[in-house]
Amino acid sequence: MLRILVGGSSGAGKTTLARELARRIDAPYVEADSLFHGPGWVPRPEFVADVDAFTAQPRWVIDHDYRVVRDLIWSRMDTLVWLDYSRLVCEWRVIRRSVPRALLRRELWNGNRESLAKLLFDRDHPVRWSWRHHAHKRRLFGERIVAPEHAHVTVVRLAAPGATRAWLSSLPDHSRMSRRD
Repeated sequence: MLRILVGGSSGAGKTTLARELARRIDAPYVEADSLFHGPGWVPRPEFVADVDAFTAQPRWVIDHDYRVVRDLIWSRMDTLVWLDYSRLVCEWRVIRRSVPRALLRRELWNGNRESLAKLLFDRDHPVRWSWRHHAHKRRLFGERIVAPEHAHVTVVRLAAPGATRAWLSSLPDHSRMSRRD
């Protein structure tokens, strides 16, 4: 595992897992949302170039495959860690993360913040997005992992948070090993 995409539906825990996985394998990590969203939630024009530069490295972990960079990431990655959780698990998690963000007005990326009004009324808010796109995301990953052009990709498909914790704990922690040297 040198070039890893952590994928799954909104709310699955991609960012949390990707950050920890990168730490454990001592690889650079980038949160794709931070590259994609400019001020005012407008897509950054540099997004594709930034993802291209990041994934040109010999080792990396990224936590999302936006459509515009999907083919680029999939052609370069060697491992997909697919958080294939149920819709209810994802929805609970996205609500649990979005409500405090909105109430506390936490900055996410480039000055952007979630709001309670958007949570309730914006059809593209992550809470609503997660619910509407869960089946599509699952179908998309299912199709991509069997496509001949992705035969080079090792797939780690995890269907529940407990399975993810067990899998992650089975990996050696290279960051600890390098600190001992």
